[in-house]
Amino acid sequence: MLVHAVTPITVGPAEVARRQARYDALSPAGIEIVLRDLPDGPRALNTADDVRRSEKLVAAALSAAPECDAVLPDCVLDPAVPADGGALGGTPALGLLRLTVGAAVAAGHRVGAITRNEAIAAELRDRITAYGWDSAFHEVSVLDLEVEDITDPDRWAAAMRPALIAARDAGVTAVVNGCSAVDTTAQDPDLPLVLDPIRTGLAVLAALQPR
Repeated sequence: MLVHAVTPITVGPAEVARRQARYDALSPAGIEIVLRDLPDGPRALNTADDVRRSEKLVAAALSAAPECDAVLPDCVLDPAVPADGGALGGTPALGLLRLTVGAAVAAGHRVGAITRNEAIAAELRDRITAYGWDSAFHEVSVLDLEVEDITDPDRWAAAMRPALIAARDAGVTAVVNGCSAVDTTAQDPDLPLVLDPIRTGLAVLAALQPR
């Protein structure tokens, strides 16, 4: 299965290479992700205007993707992915949030999420509502981090821990890490399960492929 993906912001060649390496490492056998940088996009999703601009550019980029089996925004907000399923430019559109939270809800989890800032949190809440998962979703915790912190897993993990403790105390059992580009490998058995959107979403996709 060949999937063309695009970043939600303009990140530059070095960051595209880092993110591509994550896809290469996390993609199950039989699934290949080819990632491209978003042309002329925002440099960060810091405001609602950034989010809307990103969504428009991602839709255009994925609609014009080369021939493939599916397209994918490299973003947990699922920009431009139809809420009820569907296609972009005639190609099936996948969503990391849709795949990840859908699987967690189906497995009986009470789900929460963490995001870098409030603009991303607001969009994630809206996406959860659009997907119809309000009853199984707790809340989004905001870490107040900068876009540069995406490539600093130790800083991200330190900021995430208090949010995970609060989520556990609220009865949450699984938390979506609200940035697909962050490495989150460590799991604390005393805290909610941290769901890496790429790892989880692609594992679900692989499980549903015809044998």
